[in-house]
Amino acid sequence: MKTDAIALKRIQDLSNAKAPSGFEEETIAVARRSLEDLCDLEEDHLRNLYIYRRHNSGKLPVVMLDAHSDEVGLMIHSIKPAGTLRFVELGGWSKNTLPGTRVKVRNADGDWISGIIAAKPPHFLTPAERKENQIPEVQDLVIDVGATSADDAVSRFRIRSGEPAVPDVRFSYDEKRDIMFGKGFDCRIGCATLIETMRRVANMDLNVDVIGVLSSQEEVGERGCRVAVSRVKPDTAICFEGCPADDTFTEPYAVQTALRKGPMLRFMDTSVICSPRFQRFSLDLAKKRGIPVQASVREGGGNNAAAVQLFSDAPSIVMGVPVRYIHSANCMTSYEDYQSSVELSVALLQTLDKKTICSF
Repeated sequence: MKTDAIALKRIQDLSNAKAPSGFEEETIAVARRSLEDLCDLEEDHLRNLYIYRRHNSGKLPVVMLDAHSDEVGLMIHSIKPAGTLRFVELGGWSKNTLPGTRVKVRNADGDWISGIIAAKPPHFLTPAERKENQIPEVQDLVIDVGATSADDAVSRFRIRSGEPAVPDVRFSYDEKRDIMFGKGFDCRIGCATLIETMRRVANMDLNVDVIGVLSSQEEVGERGCRVAVSRVKPDTAICFEGCPADDTFTEPYAVQTALRKGPMLRFMDTSVICSPRFQRFSLDLAKKRGIPVQASVREGGGNNAAAVQLFSDAPSIVMGVPVRYIHSANCMTSYEDYQSSVELSVALLQTLDKKTICSF
């Protein structure tokens, strides 16, 4: 599989960015480096990044491209007497994967120091706590950075409440088998798709104006996108995601989001019913152009398309790159699916016009 070295490096930088909800600066920095030569960029106080195509006319229908820049993370709540750190979730973690996870914790000096999410060792569990398959509650877990007391955590490690923590995981790529390993592919692989799409259409003659948004705080309630919609005022929207692959734990007949079978376009989840006409239009276009694509009906989950439709009524679709084991520290995704997502999004922007959007 042929890869673009610059695009692959961008995916690596996005995945490695330490940017949980509310602390999206490192993601934004990668996007700025990737787009400042071609697009005009603005940032608001909620850390939304607005990406304006310089060839926009200001008179054509506006297509908003959205991808959220945050990842699920943690925030330090307090320091226990033994020097371990109580924490809360930033977003919904796959909780059974938390114990034993290595993390990086930002301290008062802005340094990211190493730690481990720890549960009570099995040697000290009571019979009741030894129940089979019992998963510790978040409030029973701590982050251990190696401090020996609360004073030590503050004075030597410079720990303080309110600081973020993220998984200590670095990106890698198995090119021979086309597997990208890393953290935060929900939604950094979506961010990569948006950035590459904006680069490819930057100088194209289109029948729509295109504004990209890397939106903040999706994992805690689509907050950034709600603000962005009021500024962009889109006529339609494509929301990029890193979506949960279902090809390892689902009966074969029900698999709708498999690796290396193209982006997944969802008809619905618990937060949104995507525009049925825009959805069918997109699936038909993919078929016509020979671009691999999948469609799904999700029984859980949520995404920024809900915020777009609720606060603007703009017909929207969700284009998700399949990612195995999202909302855990270690994820897997495919460059091939990323590439297909870019191809489809560019094809849509080349095809959309006022009449077509009105038909949705």
